Amino acid sequence: MDRAPSPPRWLLPLLGLGALAWLLQAWLPPTATLSAAGIDRQDLLRGTWLREYSEDGVQVRRVLELAADGAFHESVRIADARGRITRMEHQGTWLYDGTNLKRKYTLMNGEPPSRLNVPFATFEVDFQGRNDFVGVDHVHRVRVEYRRVADDTQP
Repeated sequence: MDRAPSPPRWLLPLLGLGALAWLLQAWLPPTATLSAAGIDRQDLLRGTWLREYSEDGVQVRRVLELAADGAFHESVRIADARGRITRMEHQGTWLYDGTNLKRKYTLMNGEPPSRLNVPFATFEVDFQGRNDFVGVDHVHRVRVEYRRVADDTQP
């Protein structure tokens, strides 16, 4: 009876290393897989950012706080054409994958979002300097501009 040839001695350790690398990639936080440039940009994103815009007579101010622990808080102030003010507070988690700033909302104005429609916001980040960036949502074709502000800035 002929025996099947045994695999090379180096094959089993190589397979073990591949499996270990796969497990580590799944367990490590996103920053562990970023390049040095990606980590620098992620560090730049931490802090407080202001986005102001108007549409059809409505003025909107959004203050976005990106915390080092991956949490975010967004305060929104909307003034309509008649001067009526609406305020909203949102929060959730954020990450930077080296190209995109991704936010998952866990509370929308104090309430958890519907499980059927969990809101996400994803923007490709293009830093214009240390204190401002442009974000592009390629899915919804939206371009946003943020500038760094003091931590105590109100919307």
